Amino acid sequence: MNQHSSFRCGHVAIVGRPNVGKSTLLNRLIGCKLCITSRKPQTTRHRILGIKSEADHQVAYVDTPGLHRKTPRAINRYMNRTAVGALVGVDVILFLVEALRWQSDDNHVLQKLADVTTPIFAVV
Repeated sequence: MNQHSSFRCGHVAIVGRPNVGKSTLLNRLIGCKLCITSRKPQTTRHRILGIKSEADHQVAYVDTPGLHRKTPRAINRYMNRTAVGALVGVDVILFLVEALRWQSDDNHVLQKLADVTTPIFAVV
């Protein structure tokens, strides 16, 4: 194998509040409809991996459930754990926010990202 290969691979997590467009963004980034999109919040309940391959690089994107405030419902706690767990081991985090519509749930996501050492990019 060529030790000086210029091929690169990276892992990117997409995070944000519920229903901000994370699945839509992943579909656009990989160029096909992998993730279900809906106007209904919490459509994504598990991590979804989408891979974009080019001649010199490959990117593995992880779509996550929307992070939301603590609730008594077990499914919501599970989805929050899933979203936070997806941040482990990635190279970059994309924090997705909606233009001109900052909400309190966006602040909650920022609080969850406060101690993360992985590079974070805001995507509007």
